[in-house]
Amino acid sequence: MKGSDAELLALTYLRQQRLVLIAQNYHSRYGEIDLIMRDGATLVFVEVRMRTGDQFGGAAASITVAKRAKLLQTARHYLSGLSSEPPCRFDALLISGINGQVVEWIQNAFGE
Repeated sequence: MKGSDAELLALTYLRQQRLVLIAQNYHSRYGEIDLIMRDGATLVFVEVRMRTGDQFGGAAASITVAKRAKLLQTARHYLSGLSSEPPCRFDALLISGINGQVVEWIQNAFGE
């Protein structure tokens, strides 16, 4: 399974949970946010991580302090273009297994 496959699986999963896609692969000079979605009135920045095994700590461990900092900066950049700032959160969608058969959605995975 490739990264683009993992993002499609994550998008499908989150849509089934009634989240609405706002943007995909949002880029700024600070980095990229895989998915920006709306969950009711809340804007959700989603980091998608896929690992086939648990070596090196698995998918969750791959979201390092440096990666979180880049995500925060990129989210701030996105929010600066809005007329008003909605409630926000950062979620992680972790996909594991050879064929991505295990999906774990962590809401409020990190923040400032």
